[in-house]
Amino acid sequence: MKDKFYQYIQDLQDSITSKLETIDGKATFQEDIWKRPEGGGGRTRVIQEGNVFEKGGVNISGVHGKLPKSMQTYFNVGDVDFFACGLSLVIHPKSPMVPTVHANWRYFEMYDEDGSIVDQWFGGGQDLTPYYLFEEDAKHFHQTCKTACDKHNPEFYPKYKERCDEYFHNAHRNEARGVGGLFFDYCKASEDMTMENWYNFVTEIGNSFLDAYVPIIEKRKDLPYTDAHRNWQEIRRGRYVEFNLVHDKGTLFGLKTNGRIESILMSLPPHVQWVYDHHPETGSEEEKLIQVLKHPVNWV
Repeated sequence: MKDKFYQYIQDLQDSITSKLETIDGKATFQEDIWKRPEGGGGRTRVIQEGNVFEKGGVNISGVHGKLPKSMQTYFNVGDVDFFACGLSLVIHPKSPMVPTVHANWRYFEMYDEDGSIVDQWFGGGQDLTPYYLFEEDAKHFHQTCKTACDKHNPEFYPKYKERCDEYFHNAHRNEARGVGGLFFDYCKASEDMTMENWYNFVTEIGNSFLDAYVPIIEKRKDLPYTDAHRNWQEIRRGRYVEFNLVHDKGTLFGLKTNGRIESILMSLPPHVQWVYDHHPETGSEEEKLIQVLKHPVNWV
């Protein structure tokens, strides 16, 4: 399974980066191949200063070795070996009218001293973070997620949509990071779902990503915007940074397993602001976004 899924994310990285380069028309992805001293490595691809994308990364990794003590405590296990692979992406468009997007699809195994698998699971999801709320964009993104989920189980979309709303939440701000999408983790074999079933589901979601995001880019990338719009975008990017550095489990796992720092922190946008005690004007489009972030919406 690990070889099969790792091949899948390599192919998915190729298709996503190729499509985004075509949309941008100027910038291309810089590729870095890196090795992890303890075992494994990855292929980082970053795009910067383009016509459409200010900064973005589409990264894959496959790492293995002894599970660090700190992560043994986290997973409540003893001295075990592990393998983890996944594709993680974050795209920060230049225009404040185009939302930031994040996605991740991953697979994890643990082994006993004989090398036998003692645990394995899939995880992942995709979510949208707009700076200006176009409700039709949120509905399109969620409908694409729902359509992919429904092919496997009609209960998946409402369950994983709710988990996404719960996970991507800045509790210290009492607001969501964005308008959500899907979040699933610890997807293990059961009476209803084999690991092959989970593979089919996770790859279905991965294959839906471009359908969910590209139409939104195309619709919004050429809209006019002002310095005030850009200023608001940078303030909201600050909230994005806060989540990734304070709450995100993927960031924590990368740091605890001696991952590549440049790849882990590629999710951070290049231009960000923290303005003291900032509040949007009453009745403004900016306030409209904040109200939605404080109260999750059922978009479909």
